[in-house]
Amino acid sequence: MGTGTGTGGGVGSGPGLGSAASPGDTVAAVVRQWRAVHPELDTGPMEVIGRINRCAALLQQAEDAPLRRAGLSRPEFDLLGALRRTGHELTPGELARETFSSGAAVTKRLKQLTERGLVERRGDTRDRRVAHLRLTDTGRDLVDGILPEQLAYETAVLSVLDPEGQGQLAVLLGELLGRLEGRTGALRA
Repeated sequence: MGTGTGTGGGVGSGPGLGSAASPGDTVAAVVRQWRAVHPELDTGPMEVIGRINRCAALLQQAEDAPLRRAGLSRPEFDLLGALRRTGHELTPGELARETFSSGAAVTKRLKQLTERGLVERRGDTRDRRVAHLRLTDTGRDLVDGILPEQLAYETAVLSVLDPEGQGQLAVLLGELLGRLEGRTGALRA
């Protein structure tokens, strides 16, 4: 803890990525500091994970601007987006799985979104304990209005990489994410 990169210390095995360090990014400075304090440790993982965490934080700050203007939080937009992209009604449990959220958090957010007229609930005819949720026309229009602005922002951010670089990065991140999603339980232990 306390690496400044969100990597929990950055100790790992394998070759260091020192040649990949960009002298101008904040993670490179953190890595140089750790190498001075502990030259015997491999800081290579810190160079990757620290940059992923830093990029995610910076992207989310700017990406959330359209959401704030619409009076939405990122988790609320994630719920609305899940309802829009799946194209059918979902139960609160299904929404929790789609958005990697707890049931309690989904319930709280759904209450707010329902009160705002963005989501509507329909009871299950066979089981009164089950609710089916869908976007209202207002909710659908809101998501459809925000999404192009989000995608334009992401396109602009990625424009510093050529299309081939973007494709390579997508493949590498996809491989990492697939492994992490498959090993979630093992990583928490």
